[in-house]
Amino acid sequence: METRAVTATLLAIDDDQDILKVLKANLELHGFSLLTADSLAAARAILAERQPDLVLLDLMLPDGDGLEFCCALKSLHPSLPVIMLTAKDKVSDKVIGLELGADDYMVKPFETGELLARIRARLRPTAPQPPQPTTITAGDLAIDLRNQAVTVRGTVVALTPKEFQVLACLVENRNNLVTREEIRQCLWSDAKLYSWSRVIDVHIQHLRQKIEVNPAEPRYIVTVPGRGYRFEE
Repeated sequence: METRAVTATLLAIDDDQDILKVLKANLELHGFSLLTADSLAAARAILAERQPDLVLLDLMLPDGDGLEFCCALKSLHPSLPVIMLTAKDKVSDKVIGLELGADDYMVKPFETGELLARIRARLRPTAPQPPQPTTITAGDLAIDLRNQAVTVRGTVVALTPKEFQVLACLVENRNNLVTREEIRQCLWSDAKLYSWSRVIDVHIQHLRQKIEVNPAEPRYIVTVPGRGYRFEE
């Protein structure tokens, strides 16, 4: 049998040994090297020795909360892609997982082909972007794109990673319409796989509550009915 060259090393964290065996067989068949951990303690031991190219993370683990682990992991390694694999299928669960830093979210049971597509999308190199201003000001807002910090009238506002990505996407295209599809592309490179566009509206609602004087009559993030949103300076 032909052996494929290893293209990337992945870490799968799941307490279900059957799922780990299936993942290992299928992913290694397609050229990936897979490290496995059946607990957060085992995952931390692996991460202390080496950093994988991508993490597949279950949320319900015997020794801790996968959501908290994801948040801590992304704070230490912001560029490390994390795909959550879980039986939790509510939109609210997806929103929470993505807001806490996950790059993607798949519900069990899943198709191997779709998982492979999402893994490859997260590992795909991105084209270099032209230089952007470090800090952008608009009215009472100051958005520091480099340090991912936002202040409103001089007060620091805490945004989740996904909320900041949405705001940055709008600000970098300020005074222009940004469609929901374009926002999804900013957040998730394989946006065509997502059908739950309500997630975008939830992020916008949370942003307005944090940066607008009157969220019901937004000054900065304006809705373009039926199309998307526009950030106005």
